[in-house]
Amino acid sequence: MGTLSGSLQAFSGIIVFVLFAWLISENRRKVNPVQIVTGLLIQAALAFVVLKVDVIRDVFMVAGNAIDSLKEATCEGTKFVFGYLGGGDCPFVLKENMSPFIFAFQPLPMVMVVSALSMLLFHWKLLPVLVKAFSFALKRGLRIGGALGVCCAAKVFLGQTEAPLLIRPYLNKISRSELFTVMTAGMATTSATIMVLYGTILEGTIANPISHILTASIISIPAAIVVSRIMVPQVGEDTNGDLVLPYEFSGSMDAVSRGASDGLKMFLNIIAMLVVMMALVKLIDLILGLFPGVGGESLSLQRILGYIFAPVTWLMGVSWDNATVAGNLLGTKTALNEVVAFIGLSKLPATALDATSKVIMTYALCGFANFSSIGIQIGTFSTLAPERREEVISLGFRALIAGTLSSCLSGTIVGILSNF
Repeated sequence: MGTLSGSLQAFSGIIVFVLFAWLISENRRKVNPVQIVTGLLIQAALAFVVLKVDVIRDVFMVAGNAIDSLKEATCEGTKFVFGYLGGGDCPFVLKENMSPFIFAFQPLPMVMVVSALSMLLFHWKLLPVLVKAFSFALKRGLRIGGALGVCCAAKVFLGQTEAPLLIRPYLNKISRSELFTVMTAGMATTSATIMVLYGTILEGTIANPISHILTASIISIPAAIVVSRIMVPQVGEDTNGDLVLPYEFSGSMDAVSRGASDGLKMFLNIIAMLVVMMALVKLIDLILGLFPGVGGESLSLQRILGYIFAPVTWLMGVSWDNATVAGNLLGTKTALNEVVAFIGLSKLPATALDATSKVIMTYALCGFANFSSIGIQIGTFSTLAPERREEVISLGFRALIAGTLSSCLSGTIVGILSNF
């Protein structure tokens, strides 16, 4: 596909995604077109600066190198605890074409290390400073309230259960639109703890994967604000509010200990999730295999999802020849989760997607927009703001749609920039 035709295709995708959000809006008359254009321009500008400006790109490359060092350090721990299962020397000769790589014992324990480091950075007041800086930029650039700005800024670093903790005192006061934006930002982005895992999975699939994952987490924030404000427009004044520190530690070791404990829970949850989800996919495929095949092949969940989401990925700039394969990945992320989808992307044959399409799909998959996240958000807000539980339930599926659209917008814009 030529550069010009691919860009025109992607530009039409931006229009379609925004128009679709407007068509399902709760109040089309209250949608602020200036805020939409401003948000999209900010998103495009951020993507351009990170991907095209040498100095900034070099900074992100340094971050990628830091992640490599973190992986090396984690490997020392996994080798000591798990031996050859964790990356140590193999005590036996491997068969031809066999690998000693074990997902649960080598890349996955990094979740615990990053969780501990995140808590340490909170204790040292470094992470709150970064959150305040991002919050200030969002409030000025997109004209949102302080409470929402803090939560959206925190989502660059924290998960969808941790970020709302920073504005917990305001959760009962924020408007329906602001609540929906908080939920959408949770769906549209990832967290520092998990993005390291994504980067590890995608090694060898795209160049500098962690740099793209970091970029995706940043540029999807303005997209989430834009899409959520279209679907549930703000009515009345925005809610002002400042960052509230949710963690209190007696010292650095307490912070590390708490972070390691939280990371262990996430580590076990991811293992359980992957085992169950992979099993469910296989069960669904076995059931579908009982039906007559289509096009000479048996039905499978991957094929069905590929056909459903193919037009969406085409609008993002993926060629039609590759759209079904890309649609399968996007559908897998939505129905199951992004970890399974990233693993699927990493295992694709080299010719299944071209280099640009792989980058586009990396951004589209980089977020928590899946059905299980609806349950996670209901549980989170039921604890933090029980008075708004019913409202969160009513907005859950809409937040899933908004989060998916936001990630797709990020992939589309990056795809356009990749052509120049």
